[in-house]
Amino acid sequence: MKHKRTLTAAAAALAGALALTGCTGQSAGGGDTDDSTLTIWHYENEDSAMGQAWAKAIEIFEEENPDVTVEVEKQTFEQIQKNAKIVLTGDDVPDVMEFNKGNATAGQLAAQGLLAPLTDAAEERGWAEKLPGSLATTATYDEQGLMGSGEWYGVPNYGEFVGVYFNKDMFAEHDLEVPTTLDELEDVLAAFKEEGITPLAEAGAEYPLGQLWYELVLAYGDRALVDDYQLFANDVDFHDEAITQATEKLDEWIEKGYIASDSAALTAEDMGVSFIDGTYPLMVSGSWWFGRLAAETKADWGQFNFPGNTLHTGSSGNLWVVPANADSPSLAEEFIDITLRPEVQNVLAAEGGLPVAGDASVIEDERTRELTENFQAILDEDGLAYYPDWPVAGYYDVLVSELQSLVNRSKTPDEVLDGLQSSYDEGKADLLDG
Repeated sequence: MKHKRTLTAAAAALAGALALTGCTGQSAGGGDTDDSTLTIWHYENEDSAMGQAWAKAIEIFEEENPDVTVEVEKQTFEQIQKNAKIVLTGDDVPDVMEFNKGNATAGQLAAQGLLAPLTDAAEERGWAEKLPGSLATTATYDEQGLMGSGEWYGVPNYGEFVGVYFNKDMFAEHDLEVPTTLDELEDVLAAFKEEGITPLAEAGAEYPLGQLWYELVLAYGDRALVDDYQLFANDVDFHDEAITQATEKLDEWIEKGYIASDSAALTAEDMGVSFIDGTYPLMVSGSWWFGRLAAETKADWGQFNFPGNTLHTGSSGNLWVVPANADSPSLAEEFIDITLRPEVQNVLAAEGGLPVAGDASVIEDERTRELTENFQAILDEDGLAYYPDWPVAGYYDVLVSELQSLVNRSKTPDEVLDGLQSSYDEGKADLLDG
């Protein structure tokens, strides 16, 4: 690498950009095009799967562009998330940067004209073919900044999803098999409970319980429901059959003791630690736990997709975006394209990074290969259904509060559905009117 700025320098660059609040955005490459330097901002640790993959992409870029100086500015997620709007209105911007996907993040910047559209590059370079269906939903945004249609404004190259982690030793001890349907999963839950074991590690104070609820919604729902709920294709009735069945099923599992009565106050960290230490045999949560479990879990364990579902909680990973004021947009597009090449995608695969165009056969570690194959199975069915808190601003807190009420037995499923419906409708109206 020809030049790499430190985190301190990057923070100074951010601080300097904060003074440029009076500047306005321009079209891509609005200033003088500079093809002698490529400036990259990202926030991945060097030893993470993504960090190692981006390092490989930079290595390839430098080999193919020996006259270009690559400057990498290491940010933090919080820095970019909080300051992106202010920074990108100035002229001292990166050529390409990692940014969070979704209506309130990449969509907002796109609607404000701060990101360069990448639709032409997506078609010319074949990104649309490599990232089809639900995988590309977070890459496109309309004029209001709503994902799922309009121009390409970002390119994902890894993914994430929610599945089921299980303690193989506890399954073997009780002569239980991996379930393949929702009914079989319930049989497993009942079998553990009969032995005096609460089967599901859970956390009601943060995201996990909402993701379990959403997996149940997806068990009873279909792609049309996802499009209505997430993309506002049609109005959503929370008292319809699918969402009602899911909420009543979760309530039933709580009533039967499949979820601990004190889980309403537990955090995701509490949940993960309790699975790692063998207190619970099952944990429904995201692929982001994989590395932690591999490092800390002493029992034999594995992972399977939520049984019976063709739709699953998850999405592409974060996006590579090109600021509208970038000096070297063509170099930025070339770098993005390199991150989708097999040699970079296979680094992600080998390190458990869930590549969007990788080859699971190159993975030597059995668990990592299994995780990647499970993700690929979801992609093969176009099965990514995003996250339950995504549709409207502030919905995360609403989901947490309403589902805690189920665990605490302070609300009925019908009352919870009323609360979810009213907040969703209000947030949707604010978003569409805004």
